[in-house]
Amino acid sequence: MTTTTKSVRTWLPSYLVLALIWGFSFYFMMVGLQAFTPVGVAFTRIAFGAVTLIIVSVVTKTPLPPRWAWKYIFAASLLFVSVPWMLFAFGETRVSSAFAGIINGATPLMTLVVILLVFPEEKPTRQRMLGLALGFVGILVVVGIWNTDGAENGSGIDLLGVSALILAISCYGIAFPFTRRYLTGPTVREPLAPISLATGMMLWGLVITTPIVAFTGITNAELTAAPLIAMAALGVLGSGFAYVLNFKVVTDADATTASTVTYITPLVAVIVGAILLNEHITWNQPLGGLLVVVGAATAQGLLRPKNRTH
Repeated sequence: MTTTTKSVRTWLPSYLVLALIWGFSFYFMMVGLQAFTPVGVAFTRIAFGAVTLIIVSVVTKTPLPPRWAWKYIFAASLLFVSVPWMLFAFGETRVSSAFAGIINGATPLMTLVVILLVFPEEKPTRQRMLGLALGFVGILVVVGIWNTDGAENGSGIDLLGVSALILAISCYGIAFPFTRRYLTGPTVREPLAPISLATGMMLWGLVITTPIVAFTGITNAELTAAPLIAMAALGVLGSGFAYVLNFKVVTDADATTASTVTYITPLVAVIVGAILLNEHITWNQPLGGLLVVVGAATAQGLLRPKNRTH
C-alpha cells in the first residue's frame, strides 16, 4: 500500500460523509418546513447545533473563543449562520430542495468575487475570470432565465425564491474572506480553532434568532415527529458534527481538498430531492449545476490545462 493511498484513506471517509450530510441538509429543511416557519427552521437547527458543539467542545477540551474575538464572531454568525439559514429556508418555501442545493454550489464563485473586490493583492487572472463567467452562466441555466411566463404555471422563475438563495450565498461569499481576515488567517493575533469558532457562531446565532422567532413564531402547523427529527438531524449533523468532519479533512488533507466538498453536495441534493421528495428535476438544473461546478473548480485553479511537452 502506497503512502498516497494511506493518506487518502485517512480523510476520504470523513469527506464523503460530510458531502452526504450537507447534501441532505436541503431535504431536512424541506421536511422541517412542514411544521416550522423559515425562521423557526433556522432557530431550531442553530439550537441543536449549539448543544452538539458545546458537548464536542467539552469532550475535546476546546475552550470558548477569547474575549477579543466575540465581536468578529457576531458578524461571522450573521453571515455564515443566521441570515443565510433563514434565507435558504424561506427560499425552499418557493423552490425545490434540489434547486436550492444547486444554487448553494455557487458559493465558491461568490467567495471569489468578494475576494477579488476586497483584496487588491488577489489578481483577476484569465483563468479566474473564465471560471466566474462559466459558473454564472451555469446559474442562469439552473434558474432557466428563458422562462419568463412567471412561476404560477410551474415553469417560470420564482424571482423571490431565487433572490433569497442568491442573497444567502452572497452572505457566504462575504463570510469566508471576513472570517479569514479577522478570525482564522495568518495575520490574526490568535487564530481560532474551527470547533471554537463554530461554537461561538452558534451561540451568537441563538442570540440573533431568538427575538425574531419570538416575534414571528417558531411553527405554522401542528408539530409532528418528521419535521422535528429532520431539524434534529439538520442541527446535530449539519450544524454540529459537520464542522468536526470538515476540520478532520482540512487536517488530514488540506483546505483546498475540503472546499471541494461543495461540488458534491448539489449532486446529493438533486438525487435526494428526486427520490425522497419526488421533486421534478428539469433538464436545465443538472446541466447548469455541472457548469457551476466546472466554473468554480476552474476559478479556484483546480482545473488547469496541462502544459504540453515538446
